[in-house]
Order: sequence, then structure tokens, then C-alpha cells
Amino acid sequence: MSDRLDATFSALADPTRRAILVRLRSGATSVTELAEPFEMSLPAISKHLRVLERGGLITRSREAQWRPCQLEASPLKEAVDWLEGYRHFWEGSLDRLDTYLKELQAKAPASNPIKKHAPSKRPVRRP
Repeated sequence: MSDRLDATFSALADPTRRAILVRLRSGATSVTELAEPFEMSLPAISKHLRVLERGGLITRSREAQWRPCQLEASPLKEAVDWLEGYRHFWEGSLDRLDTYLKELQAKAPASNPIKKHAPSKRPVRRP
């Protein structure tokens, strides 16, 4: 599983590849259509697609002259499952912080410890 997660996170590391995945959420799309919004050559897009394919995030097929790419979401689910453990860690940390802050507030005096001083009544000297 570690190698598959490595490939998934490596594929997701690039903003162009993430944008390609967003476009594929709406369905199978040709390489040419995927390349349209990007200011890069078709070979450059193809390199990104190979990385996504190695990561298991897309599949490419051939239907006559059309070569559609399709999103494969199962590696994303595995990544989310792996990250879920860290969400629990952070939630636990924030819960402990919340408890600590409530304890500090309970120990603090009820009245405001900062006294406001009245402004000085000394006359202001002007030259």
C-alpha cells in the first residue's frame, strides 16, 4: 500500500495534474480537450497523464480515433483513509486545547484584573 500511496501523492503534488483530475470528474475526456485550458504542448500534457496513470488516478483507452481519459477514484479513497488518522490526531489535540483553555478560564478571577486609570487632571502647557 505504501508504494501506491507514494504514487498517488506524487501525482497529486502538481497543480496541473490536480486540475486535470477536476476536469475528469465530469466524465471521460480526450487528451486534446484536457489540454485546452493549459498553456503547454500536448507532449507535456501526455507526461502529466502518464504520471496520473502510474498513480492509478486515471485510465486511458482507445475508441477508434478518440482516446478518452477517465478518472479512477479508488486511489483517492485510499489516500483519504490514510489521512483520516491524522484528522483524528488533530481533533484530539484541539479537544485537549479546548479543555485546557476552559480550565484556565475557570481558575481566572471573576472580576477584570486590569484597572482602568482615570486620565490625568494636570493642565497641558502650551508654548
